Amino acid sequence: MAKDSLLSRYCSLVLPQDSASRSLRQATTKERIQVRIDLRTIASTTVAAALVLGLGACTASSSATSETSQAESSDAQQGQWPRTITDEKGSVTIEEQPKRIVNTAMSTTGSLLAIDAPVAATTITTPGPEADSNGFFTQWSEAATAANVQPLYKIGNFDLESIIAQDPDLIVVSTSGADSVMDHYDQLKEIAPTIVVNYSDKDWPELTRQLAEATGHETEAEKIIAEFDERAAQVKEKLAIPAGTTASIVSYNKGSASPVGKTTGPHSRLITSLGFDVVEPPEEYNTNPQKRDDFVFTSYEGLAKSATGDATFLIAATDETAKTFLEDPTLANLPSVKSKNVFPLANSFRLDYYSSSQILDYFENDFPSLSK
Repeated sequence: MAKDSLLSRYCSLVLPQDSASRSLRQATTKERIQVRIDLRTIASTTVAAALVLGLGACTASSSATSETSQAESSDAQQGQWPRTITDEKGSVTIEEQPKRIVNTAMSTTGSLLAIDAPVAATTITTPGPEADSNGFFTQWSEAATAANVQPLYKIGNFDLESIIAQDPDLIVVSTSGADSVMDHYDQLKEIAPTIVVNYSDKDWPELTRQLAEATGHETEAEKIIAEFDERAAQVKEKLAIPAGTTASIVSYNKGSASPVGKTTGPHSRLITSLGFDVVEPPEEYNTNPQKRDDFVFTSYEGLAKSATGDATFLIAATDETAKTFLEDPTLANLPSVKSKNVFPLANSFRLDYYSSSQILDYFENDFPSLSK
């Protein structure tokens, strides 16, 4: 991309504009990701010098603001090392700001990329509707490719040698989920400082802040969280959901156990922020022995007594999934089925900045409103 084109994109989407111009808040999630990719490209080339000089063309005050922001970011990233981070295992000391992060917890890769943390490699999943040909989740696959992130190993096929080969200076591990490798924690901490996170009991801003502290990217984290919160408030105002409207969050698997979102989970927190009251699913139908704060893995028989909200949001779903849910005879008496208030949310099983922004895109642009 040409230098002038990059500068134009940066000025038009990032810096303040007149009322007739589009702002970053109005950009689509795809455009936001592209801007981040473009700026990363700028930072790694001689165009950086031209951008600094060219910012004066945007406005003098914007230039000063940008320089101040850059200075604050530099201070946050370069100060106070070593630092000791509190994690799910207690604490871990990180001697220097990480430059090569290996992430065994694929569900957190989007959060790391969103704050420009230097991810060298991440575990992957099977390519398909939710993952690209590399096995990267589609919501952050473009960012991962732009950052030259390498596929590590497929979730469930732990490979210690592949981790060693990446020469990491920080390793990320999760306590739960299919990507958890806690059984290998003692081996991993001998390779590099290893931080243990629990993404099941945190929404994405909490998790992002924890990862930002461990990587020295606090400024970037606060920036994207503030941007997201402002946009979410605008979407909530636009939706104007009637007070007391309840919702259930379901990962629907006809004929087998289906995860139903708990009120303490990240999906519930996002849906609640848009004006819904999420219904807590009963634990008595839980089929998962693993203690989790995000979902109850509800038996198929118990789903009709668990997903009782006025609206049901189906995560990682399509229109066909919603159609199957609506036509399932065992669910015929659910309030959301009777009113046909069943809505699919794509790319949404694991929430991070990218997937959460895509959910806002949906509610802002495609949500058909509630039927009475």
